[in-house]
This record gives sequence, C-alpha cells and structure tokens, in this order.
Amino acid sequence: MPAHLPAHPPPALVPDRGPATGAGAYAIEAKDLAKTYGRGDKAVRALSGVSFDVPAGAVFGLLGPNGAGKSTTVKILTTLSRADAGTASVAGIDVDRQPALVRRAIGFVSQRAGFDPMGTGRENLILTGRIYGLSGTAARQRADELLARFGLAEAANRLVGKWSGGMQRKLDVAMGLIHRPRVLFLDEPTTGLDPEARADMWTEISRLTQDDGLTVLLTTHYLEEADRLADQLVIIDRGAIVAAGTPGELKSQLDGDTVQVELTDSDVDGRARSLLASIPGVREVSVEATTLRARVSNGAAALPALLSALDDAGVGLAAVTVARPSLDDVYLRYAGRSFQRADTDSQRPDQAKEVAR
Repeated sequence: MPAHLPAHPPPALVPDRGPATGAGAYAIEAKDLAKTYGRGDKAVRALSGVSFDVPAGAVFGLLGPNGAGKSTTVKILTTLSRADAGTASVAGIDVDRQPALVRRAIGFVSQRAGFDPMGTGRENLILTGRIYGLSGTAARQRADELLARFGLAEAANRLVGKWSGGMQRKLDVAMGLIHRPRVLFLDEPTTGLDPEARADMWTEISRLTQDDGLTVLLTTHYLEEADRLADQLVIIDRGAIVAAGTPGELKSQLDGDTVQVELTDSDVDGRARSLLASIPGVREVSVEATTLRARVSNGAAALPALLSALDDAGVGLAAVTVARPSLDDVYLRYAGRSFQRADTDSQRPDQAKEVAR
C-alpha cells in the first residue's frame, strides 16, 4: 500500500467533497497553530503560534531548515496530526471538525515515497484512483492522462522500482493528483533529486497553478527553490514564523549589497569582525567559522576599503564576493544565523520523533 494513502480514508468513509473556495478566497487558513511533543522536562515546542493564509491558485512556500516545524505544520493541515492550540481550514473546511472532507479535497505528497515499487506506474495510479472511489474505467483514463502529462507513458508498464529517482517523484505527484484535488501539499518534493530532475519538477509544479489553477503548499529547505517557485512564502525557524511576503518583497527589505569574506582561518579572536564593523558604511556584520558577512550600501565602492583594512591587519583571505540580497540574507537578518548553519545544526528532538512516526 503506498505510504501516503492511509491519510485518505476509503470512499465509503468519505462524504461529498464539501464547500468549494470562492474566487479570491483563501485556500488555506492557519491561525496560532501550536504543537508540543513530550511532557515535563522532555517537552519540545515544535510550533509556537504559526499563522498564515494561502490565496487560492498560488504556490505558497514554507521555507525553513530541517527541524524548523514545516512537516509538523503540514501534518496538522492534512489531518495527520492535531494542533494543541489554534485553528486551521483547508479548501474552506475545518481540519479538526471535518477531517474526512479535508482528506477528500487535498492531495498529499510526503517526503517518503508513496508508490509500490513492485507495481507498474499504471498499476500504482489505478490503485490510487480506485481507493478514491473512481470507477475502473475512470481510474484507467485518469492514469493514462497523468502518465502522459508527466512524461511517464513509455515507462507506464515497467516496475516503478526500476525507474529513476526523478521519474518516481513525478509518479508520487501524479498519485496525489489522481482525484483532482483543490489543494496539493508537497513536502520537500525535490529532496535527493539531481539538478536536472529538480528543474523538471519545478516546471511541473509551476504548471499546476498556471494551467490548472491548483493551490500548492510547498515545503522546502532549498533557498533557490523557494525563490523560483513561491508566489508567497513564510520563513519558519524553531517553530515560529520569522518573516513573510513574496521573495521579492523580502529581499527588497535589505538595502544595498551583501559582502561575503572567506577567511583562511577561523576568526577566533573576533579581530576580522571588529575590523569590518569599524569601516564606515559597513553594517550587520556576522561571522560563522571562516565566513564573514556584512551589508553595505554599495558593494563596489566599499570593497577596496574593506580589503585594504583586512590586508593591513594581516588577515588571510581565501575569497571575497559581492552580491545582491538573497533569501539567505533575509533568513540571517530575522533568524540570527545563516540558513546553511541552521540546516546543518544538530537534529532537533521533535524532528526525530516526526521521522520515527
């Protein structure tokens, strides 16, 4: 049985699709979601008052490092977990009061593969369609439609276990679309894919909203992916939202340029950081191991003075770059650490619990 199917009850247990979202309505509404795992001294706060609205027909990104709370949020919205506090609705349906209706209105593609590797692509799709209540004829027709759409028709009768990773991930998405949902949840859909397969998946995700008008909630820890795909996004860290807006809006809040200096040795005594901070026009200086970052109004104008000061002080340089603001810079400002550092920090206890479930 595909791994994601238990989230969707059999047709006999599912009422009609329920209320539709109107034009301009929010497809997802989350307000003050809170979740704690464990009790007493071992309690871990996974979500702390998370709130956001997702416009219908948009790609909405939940961007954050591993363990930030993205998967916990998605599990609450897809009825796989219940919040300790707060409210949420999907496609106009309350996730706590009418979970069966929510499951019927959504598609969910989890991080884990949802297909049966010992079945063919066509068999996997038909089985999923039948579980959702499609007739045999309708399931076969829908399967053929999706196989063609995702470029999988030629491999349709081969065992999925022998497919490439990119093809398997496309099949997972196709299975989430078999019943024509109104909202599709994609939890880290491109993790583990090579660059070419990732680019293909980005194209498919864009088509879902542009051509079909589907609402997509995408969780990711890839900055480029969020920047490329998301119409709007929230940046989440340690269970709380630290910034929200369109990628362009978030980056435009940071005036000037980012200067990144790679040192030959770690700035143990803070000398390099102090030097940068003392240069007029240099602000928001931060250091992580051998990497120093700072904000300047004009990178080209500030760079000579910056390099001269470090050279006069005998600070060894490996590389220096100047760039326009990125989502990593946004994350650094609001979370107080770079995205890369956050993503490589020790795994949080609540994440380990989530993976084990």
